[in-house]
Amino acid sequence: MIDTKAIEEHIRGILVALGEDPDREGLVETPERVARMYSEVFEGMNYSNHEIAQMFGKTFDAPYNTGAVTVRDIQVFSYCEHHMALMYDMSVTVSYIPNGRVLGLSKIARICEMAAKRLQLQERLGWDIAEIIMEAAGTSDVGVVIAGTHSCMTARGIKNTNARTVTQMFCGKYQTDLILQRQLMEGVK
Repeated sequence: MIDTKAIEEHIRGILVALGEDPDREGLVETPERVARMYSEVFEGMNYSNHEIAQMFGKTFDAPYNTGAVTVRDIQVFSYCEHHMALMYDMSVTVSYIPNGRVLGLSKIARICEMAAKRLQLQERLGWDIAEIIMEAAGTSDVGVVIAGTHSCMTARGIKNTNARTVTQMFCGKYQTDLILQRQLMEGVK
């Protein structure tokens, strides 16, 4: 569990280290605000991939021989584990081939959101989402594509504001089926 009191203490120390007065108006409540924010944006750290699959694993009988189910443009944000910098404007596309059961569509978006609420690498986020979907949907045929912007590249360092990172995670049939891969990549920008 996230220790909000420790976060408050450390944020106060960071303010002092930055040369600020943490007791001045405008900063007095900042440590508490940051601790509450961290509890919210890092909520996914409280759960394993297995626990997230259990939370959002509501499935229904698949009608007939359902082909690939694809949900595009799931918007999430996360924080880079190297700089604790915001990874934003992230768009996730998830596709899977049902094995007799289909996930509730909102559950796919909830899985993406919860997996993103961790200190992450974009590459690992793709794997986490794929692993959770595989367990929740009961299929090994899963593909995940993420396109996102990283403030560790746009606001500092190289300061390249146009750079977008695209990662792919292909599991099961998505590893070898170029048509599935191409369909998954459509519209990614």
